Amino acid sequence: MSQKNEEGKRSARERLQAQREKERARARRSRQAIVAGAVLVVLAIAGGIAAWVMSSGSGGSSSDNETALPKQASGGNRPAVPVGAPNAPSTLTVWEDFRCPACRQFETGFRPVIHELQDKGQLKSEYHLVTIIDGNAGGKGSLNAANAALCAQDAGRFRDYHDVLYANQPPEQEDKFADKKYLLQLAGKIKGLTTPAFTACVNDGKYDAFVRRSNDAFATSGYRGTPTVLLNGKDLAKLKGGRMTPADLRKMVLDTNKGKQPGTGAPSAPSGSPGHSGSSGHGGSSGHGGSSGHGASRGHGASRGHGAPPAASAAPGTGTGVAPGTGAHATHGAMVPPSS
Repeated sequence: MSQKNEEGKRSARERLQAQREKERARARRSRQAIVAGAVLVVLAIAGGIAAWVMSSGSGGSSSDNETALPKQASGGNRPAVPVGAPNAPSTLTVWEDFRCPACRQFETGFRPVIHELQDKGQLKSEYHLVTIIDGNAGGKGSLNAANAALCAQDAGRFRDYHDVLYANQPPEQEDKFADKKYLLQLAGKIKGLTTPAFTACVNDGKYDAFVRRSNDAFATSGYRGTPTVLLNGKDLAKLKGGRMTPADLRKMVLDTNKGKQPGTGAPSAPSGSPGHSGSSGHGGSSGHGGSSGHGASRGHGASRGHGAPPAASAAPGTGTGVAPGTGAHATHGAMVPPSS
């Protein structure tokens, strides 16, 4: 074979190889575009990188016009559950996920003050339940726990059950709230809650569509993570450098409410009910807050942005404590305000 023919064949092979490389590169770009379309945003938060995937992991559609409403809950495009006197002069808006460790951190530190202000008619709260962790980590615990809390709302015990869920929150990687039998077991901690109606509501997922619609509202809200907490429309993560304490919250509410009549019909805290001040299961419970399994735990640190460990929770009235929007849980934003 002549040298000229050999060079011609080699040139043809090189051209064919180059063409194949172009096709492979085009295919890679197409796949990358598809993946990028599925991710809402990538944030550098609390020393880690967090990717919040749009999928709620709950399945189904929230656009159903037949969405069932719990008692006294608001529907529409931003479903919420009210707690406290409807005519209280100040409003606390909370976006939260029952599987979110940062949400538990906030609840543990701020709950006594929030309850105190609710019970005095100074504050009403509006809870928006979301399912970010189901979407990020898989599972149905966020959805099932939220549905069960809404079932408790029908019985007038949302606040009690809400607190019990956080007091018994499993480590994030354990989707224990997906087990409806466990959710019913926790309801047994609240006297009179476990009725045939409540059990059927939990098992049937009666308010799943309500939760999905709430999660959709969060996805389009502009907020980046849970918990997102607003007092009279002001994002607490943007106040006092994000270092709000329970004492700060109390002072802000009382200062705002000066000269205004407190609301009437506020809930009273049942004595001895789980989840209230002095009850077991808060602060020192294993697997949450500053314990191992979150923040700096192995398997999380470099994976989905769980870089920094939670800050210590504050006792009401102290000068140091929970910092809404900082460090607690990078995946969920921990009340980090949206970037401008």
